[in-house]
This record gives sequence, C-alpha cells and structure tokens, in this order.
Amino acid sequence: MDRRTMTISAWRQSLRKGEVSALELVNEHLLRLEKTEPSVHAYLEVTSDRARSEARQADEARASGEDLGPLAGLPLAIKDNLCTRGVRTTCSSRMLENFVPPYESTVTERLWQAGAVLVGKTNLDEFAMGGSTETSAFGATANPWNTDHVPGGSSGGSAAAVATGSCLAALGSDTGGSIRQPASFCGVVGLKPTYGRVSRWGLVAFASSLDQSSYLLRFSVVSVDVTC
Repeated sequence: MDRRTMTISAWRQSLRKGEVSALELVNEHLLRLEKTEPSVHAYLEVTSDRARSEARQADEARASGEDLGPLAGLPLAIKDNLCTRGVRTTCSSRMLENFVPPYESTVTERLWQAGAVLVGKTNLDEFAMGGSTETSAFGATANPWNTDHVPGGSSGGSAAAVATGSCLAALGSDTGGSIRQPASFCGVVGLKPTYGRVSRWGLVAFASSLDQSSYLLRFSVVSVDVTC
C-alpha cells in the first residue's frame, strides 16, 4: 500500500503495533512538506521542531505503557485563523503578522489533548474573505494537482496540505463554502458540522452567525470530541 494513501485509522494501527514510530511518521510528512511547499505554498508557518518533540513524547509514552489519546503522534495542520498558543496566527494579513495568541482555540486544544501533533499553520484568503486563496498577504496557494490552478478558498492551504500528503488531516473554517469548495477543488473530504456543534472560541471571526470550524481529511478519521 502507498503510505500516502493510508487512512488515519491505518496509521493508528501501525503506531500501536510498533510498525512505525510517531517520530518516523512525522518526519515522513515533514519530508513531503519540504518537497511540495516550494510549488504549492500551503503553509504560512511550519512547526517542525515542535512536531518532532511532540512525536518523541508520544513514542516515549507508548513505550512506557501509558494510555494515549486517539490521535497520539498523528501530524495535523491548522488553518491560520484558529488561535494557537505560542504560534503565530496571522489570518494571512499583515495586520496580524506578528500576533502570537496567549490562548488556544477550543478545537485545537481538544486535538492536542487527544495527542495530535502540529506540523504547521496553513494559508488562507486574508481574514477568510475569498474563494481562491489568492488574497493572502503572504502569497497565493496553488492547487497541488495542477499548480496553474487555484485550490479554492478560503481554506485552500488546509485542503492543499492534505492533498499533498504533508499532513494526515487539517482544520479549516467555513462561512459560505470555505471548506467545501477547496475540498472539492483538491480532491479531499471536507466536513462542515451543524452550526453551533463545534466551538468557535479562538476562531478569528468573519461572520459569527455563519462561521464554523471544519475539517479536511484525506480519507477517514477516528471520532474525536472537539464539540462544545
């Protein structure tokens, strides 16, 4: 089986059986990121040191027999309009270029509690106001299947990151199609939950009566409680 087509569930089984370590898994995705980023530009910030540190911690905990969360050691990416404590959150705007949140969004906090590993923050249309990921103040994202085309938006960076295989899944947000459209453009699965099902705490607002935190997946994902 092509390792790039393995589901999250399959990777979890491999980790549990000791067929692969979390560090090996993270390094494999970071290597893929390094190869694809020059042409795709899915990420605004890559947190490789943090990712490797978290992966080592997961491996050590597993080796000592600790009970691990359902996403332990799995590399994920986060749209850069979701606040991440200690990691820049720019919303692809020069206005927030140096903003480092002192708090964590609820959805990302739940992911870290489940053991997920952050590989980086993904590009988007500035303040999520767009449908092509061309309006980012830090450069456009290209569609990984054809770099002359757009990946959709505003969660184009998250969709492209999943499609390139540089992460197993990614968080995005959807106000008027911002997860569903890039998912369709990039050939991945996008999930928009019912409004209010998932907390918006720490999601930089566009239109609060419509904003929703959403998911972009390559194939399948285990159930993780990130709801309100």
